Amino acid sequence: MRSVAGEDPIISGMAGRYATALFELARDAGALDTVRTEIDALVVLIRENADFARLVRSPVFSAQEQLRALDAVLERAGIGGLSAQFVRLVTANRRLFALPDMVRAYKALVARFRGEVSAQVTVADRLSDQHLSALTDALKAVTGKAVQVELKIDPSIIGGLIVKLGSRMVDSSLKTKLNSIKHAMKEVG
Repeated sequence: MRSVAGEDPIISGMAGRYATALFELARDAGALDTVRTEIDALVVLIRENADFARLVRSPVFSAQEQLRALDAVLERAGIGGLSAQFVRLVTANRRLFALPDMVRAYKALVARFRGEVSAQVTVADRLSDQHLSALTDALKAVTGKAVQVELKIDPSIIGGLIVKLGSRMVDSSLKTKLNSIKHAMKEVG
């Protein structure tokens, strides 16, 4: 079997090696979606909880302290099985700080395996299921492939959205449009 990790610069280095190992284990166990959902939920917790983010990123905490805290978080979040084992291994190896990169690489491997493309979409506020579905359908029409949408909420863009699909980016945020108008007005005056 050929290695998937060496094919993409996003899936390289230490995070890529861990992600590849997790991908191969999850694929063999038939748990690709379960693992993706669980580790993605953990990354959201890291992003949304400053104390948890500090625990993950700070080298001040020992691996044992991180493991104790992480076990409580995993239990409370309902994360178990292969995902929990993976996160514990990463923690024991003092690589917890790289978990978001590992998750990103894992999701890229799953998408490639399924022939999907991944799109990062930044919006000012949560999208309704109907709007998310319409966005996903529009991206699918453009790419001709199934699209896995990763949503990021950033109120500073005011409105509209920013879509990153592979190496392409479309910024139709209200913030960018207002900045363009502001710049154009300076040139006129």
